[in-house]
Amino acid sequence: MELPADIVLESGILNDALILKRETLYKGMNGRLVERFFIAPTRSYIFKPLTNNGQLGKEVWIHQHILPRFPAIYPKVISYKISEEPELNWMILEDLGALIHYFNETSVLEVIKWVAWWHSLPVSEFPNVPTTGLKPQMEDIITEVGSYKEGFLHLVSSLGIERESIERVYSLLKENNFSKRQVLSHGDLHLGNFSIVNNELKILDWEHTHLNLPYWDLYHLIDMSHPLFPKRVTPELRTQILKDYLFHVTFEIDHDSFMREYYLFSAVFSIWMIGLIRKDLQAKDGKWPEEQLKGQMEETILSLKQCAGAL
Repeated sequence: MELPADIVLESGILNDALILKRETLYKGMNGRLVERFFIAPTRSYIFKPLTNNGQLGKEVWIHQHILPRFPAIYPKVISYKISEEPELNWMILEDLGALIHYFNETSVLEVIKWVAWWHSLPVSEFPNVPTTGLKPQMEDIITEVGSYKEGFLHLVSSLGIERESIERVYSLLKENNFSKRQVLSHGDLHLGNFSIVNNELKILDWEHTHLNLPYWDLYHLIDMSHPLFPKRVTPELRTQILKDYLFHVTFEIDHDSFMREYYLFSAVFSIWMIGLIRKDLQAKDGKWPEEQLKGQMEETILSLKQCAGAL
């Protein structure tokens, strides 16, 4: 049984006349709602309008040109519309059911296996993959972090971080160039974008897929904090995840250099994240509850301490 052709109106919104029930899943960056909708008591789908205007058409392109190469670890697109007018863009995806986002050794080691797999795909086979994603490129993050070095060093004691470890991060950053290897990157692989469904891994929201350093996906998976999806990573688990990644990738890589570069990448990204979270706390604009932002800050500080301390 196919979806009715007019399930989405010309205005880009769901046709309530054909819908039995709808549930809001989350609100996008532009305020539009991603929803589960039912057209029968046991038949549901996910309606995803364009949630970030800068990503117009990208997710559909990824589903058409990249994901057909993948095993069934992502929700399938049922229908879509692309328009130059952002509010008219939408996708309907298969509904995987209620998703629970656990960060534990079992789930994250299952994810890292697949990260290593898609990182090992030859990028030459994907000639038109975007080269940028949602966030600034790492070169820009490094420049920004470097520009407020003295200010951050004055801040570290109030964050409970040893000044010496942060000075070492800045020193290594000045003399260390990251590997130039580019891989296919999911782009936003935080805890809210993967789940185990009926004992099978599913990875969501591929609209930020682009080429980047291997460390980008790894940082988002291991050390990226999110106000809605708290987690705690121990040094032992981080080491295990990185070792599993190195075991599964098929390209040649110096393991010691890789581990050092990851810790430096993670420390720098976490310094940048602390700056963003502080701005969110100061803004008090209600985008995220203050308590969740404070939890995110604690998580980011812990990651920075651990990764800077490993250098």
